[in-house]
Formats: sequence, C-alpha cells, structure tokens
Amino acid sequence: MDKQIDELTAVAHALADAARAAILPHFRATDLHTDNKLAGGYDPVTVADRAAEEAMRAVLADLRPDDAILGEEFGTTAGTSGLTWVLDPIDGTRGFVAGTPTWGVLIAVGPDTGPILGVIDQPYIGERFIGAAGRSRLVGPHGASDIRTRAPRDLSEATLFTTFPEVGTENDRAGFEAVARNVQLVRYGMDCYAYALVAAGHVDLVIEAGLNAYDIQAPIALIEAAGGIVTNWEGGLVHEGGRALAAANRDIHRAALDILQAQR
Repeated sequence: MDKQIDELTAVAHALADAARAAILPHFRATDLHTDNKLAGGYDPVTVADRAAEEAMRAVLADLRPDDAILGEEFGTTAGTSGLTWVLDPIDGTRGFVAGTPTWGVLIAVGPDTGPILGVIDQPYIGERFIGAAGRSRLVGPHGASDIRTRAPRDLSEATLFTTFPEVGTENDRAGFEAVARNVQLVRYGMDCYAYALVAAGHVDLVIEAGLNAYDIQAPIALIEAAGGIVTNWEGGLVHEGGRALAAANRDIHRAALDILQAQR
C-alpha cells in the first residue's frame, strides 16, 4: 500500500504541476473569455478550465493509462485498474473570473468506495495541500510541513465556512443557518480553499449542498488524512456528491450533525 501511495502521490504532483502551467497564463487576464453553462443562472467555464483538464488527462494517458478518469469538463473515461482519478480543473471558477485567489485545482484518486488520496492546489499563491494514508502536508512558498486538523472545541467557539449563503435548497439553507447560529464565526465564498483550511487546522467546519463527486473527493481524502471527518448530512458517505459536512474532528462533527438532523 505504501508503495502504491508513493506512486500515486508522484502522479498527483505531476497532474497539479500540469494544471498550474495551463491555468496561470489566463488568471487575471484582461481578455479572458467566459462561457455560461446555465440558461437560468451563472455557472462560468473558461479556457483555463478546459486547458487544465486536458493537460491533466494527457499526463494520465502517459503515466496511468489503465486508470479511469472523471473530470468536470470532459466527463468519464473508462479504465481497467480499479482506480479512478477525479478531477476538477478549477473549483471556484466564479472566484477565478473575479480575480480572487481562492479557487483551486482538485485531484483525487481511489476505487469506487471513495478516494484514498486528495490534492487541493492553489497555483497563484503556490500552496499545495496533499493528503493520503493518514498524513497531510502543505507545500508552499514558506516551505513544507505536515498539517493536522484542529483539536475538539465547543461549537460556540467554532469557525464555519460555506461557499454560497443560499446553501442549496430552502431546506438546506435552514439546516446551515441553524448550525451558523451556534458558532463563533461564519465566513463565505472560499470554495475549495475552505476545505484546505480545515485540513490545516484553521477552520472547524464546512457545510455545503449540491456538490458533485469532483467537488468533494479531494477534500475528503485531504481532511481525513489530516485527522478530520467528511460525511453527508446524515453522517454517511458523500464521495458521490450531495450535501457535505466537513469537520476538524468527530466531536464537532457530531455537534453540527445533531443540529442538521434536527432540521429534517
């Protein structure tokens, strides 16, 4: 297992490097073109999203041709190895378009039962969070170090993040707001970077809804390798997407889960 994790880690770094090279020329470019995926809303996609996923797929075709791929922009490619790479080339494209450095590249790999390795990479500030096999690390401009989630604390002392104040459906929002009323600090709009902050020990909770597999698999692997827990709002598996509760530890997860379930 250790040898496999080492091999997959090397490939994950190669994927993140390729995505960085494809994305950065477009970030904050004045001529960036954006397409909208939604007829009745705003879900942007850019040339950078597509170029990054194409670059990562090219790396996998060279280094791991037998593995399957699930990517946000180009769908599913079948494999025979039993492993699937789950790729979100830019998680937080709205932030990317707005010029904020809170978007990131999400990379995960694992069998159908869930991810065993996850990467959250922020190319512009040069921070890469990677976790697998009970160890998470931050590699960035200030060096490399192991990271761990926060120790248990009372919910009243917790910091809670979500991306959108609406948090999915009206019922989803009610659940989020019930938890939010019991914490010390609530912040919005960080996309995948909020999950990285959970893994690094700065944030206690992230609560979101309406996620796809490529939105959540990398955060699951990263946070759980750092000592945290990520489930759906019922306490079950969430690697296929849906409503996610990411927590720094089981105590604060239980406290937030109890409130969410009381809103059902």
